[in-house]
Amino acid sequence: MTGKLYQKLVKNLTTKETKKFNAWLEEFHSIDIAEVLSELSDKELLQFYELTNYENMAIILEQAEEKTQVRLLRLIELEDETKLFSQMSTDNLTDIMGNLPFKERKELLNRMKNNKSGPVSNLLGYDTESAGGLMTTEYIALNEGLTIAQVLNKIKTIGITTEVIDTIYVLNDNKLVGIADLRNILAADEKSLLRDVTDYNVVSVLPNDDQEEISLLVAKYDLTAIPVVNRKDQLLGIITVDDIIDVIETENTEDMFRMVGVSEEESVHSSLKNSIKKRLPWLIINLATAFLASFTVGLFEDIIAQVVALAAAMPIVAGMGGNAGTQTLSVVIRGIALGEIDLRENWRFVFKEIGLGLINGAVTGLLTGIILYFQYGNPYLGLIIFLAMIGNLLIAGLAGFLIPLFLELIGVDPALASAIFVTTATDVFGFFIFLGLAKMMLGFIS
Repeated sequence: MTGKLYQKLVKNLTTKETKKFNAWLEEFHSIDIAEVLSELSDKELLQFYELTNYENMAIILEQAEEKTQVRLLRLIELEDETKLFSQMSTDNLTDIMGNLPFKERKELLNRMKNNKSGPVSNLLGYDTESAGGLMTTEYIALNEGLTIAQVLNKIKTIGITTEVIDTIYVLNDNKLVGIADLRNILAADEKSLLRDVTDYNVVSVLPNDDQEEISLLVAKYDLTAIPVVNRKDQLLGIITVDDIIDVIETENTEDMFRMVGVSEEESVHSSLKNSIKKRLPWLIINLATAFLASFTVGLFEDIIAQVVALAAAMPIVAGMGGNAGTQTLSVVIRGIALGEIDLRENWRFVFKEIGLGLINGAVTGLLTGIILYFQYGNPYLGLIIFLAMIGNLLIAGLAGFLIPLFLELIGVDPALASAIFVTTATDVFGFFIFLGLAKMMLGFIS
């Protein structure tokens, strides 16, 4: 789709008819056009800008990649940037301006009208990953004492300039007290008051609340938007569901990368130097833990030398332990991210992991023991790996469950550091149990 659209777009850039070009653009979703912009050269990107009206350009630019946004803004005049930004919603405008140098940002704010520059300046003051950094100031907030007729007139007047219209935020003495659904407002008698259709059980967040916590609230209460208030319950803005979806995607990607020791800032387009900088430290830490496992094996060199079959079976014990630990780790980290697991409240789950490790270890250990018996003709070797598998999968379950919870307790990101410690635990203890049992039963397997 993107390749064909790119070819069509480049072909249409040769036209001089702006109306025809903008009509053609409206045949596609803006996000599809935005994706293609990253493939255009600077010359083609400037041609695209010159053919596109400000309204279409603003919608497309809002959804483009950060690098593409900055690249385009470098190609156009400051006055054109101001006109383009006037077509954007405050939250999207804030995100884009946050990527610009301070001097350019300040000059743009000075050029903007006060009704736009004021809210954007305030939003730029918040952390980008906080409620304040995500919120928009384009919403409808009305006093609960208004009649439904008055409410409908105000919605008609200001609704076109707001991002969310299906939810009306209800105020009393400039404080947020509830929300009203547009459907209920339309169905109500025009002489009744807004308070009659207001839901006073409102869920809100503070401007410095973390974006991940906010996404959990939105998911929990099935919200399409969530209000942001200050300590005095005065409404500062709202966070819409489209921004929450972006947060969820970002957080999931971040956790996935961190579990394998990769920075969320890295991509396939990152430079060789940057990728080395992001990955090498974690590989060195992994190397240190690998030496710990190697040292454990070294303690039993004489046993391995006498029974070569042990060397062939060792990777099975370590590999199964690592896989079992990763399974538990993935479930626990997701539970932590969703706020479902807390060691102080959910300690009984430890017993579940013990049972799981015993059962899974017994089943996989029995299968492995049978295979090794037929391969080497020694029932004691099968017994050793059976017991070692039970012990290592038990350790894997406990490590995968307890390590991320402990790291969270001491303030370390469990997604970032857990995998290294879990793998180390399963390798070291797996080798130690397996080779320790082999040493105890050496007279039966040699």
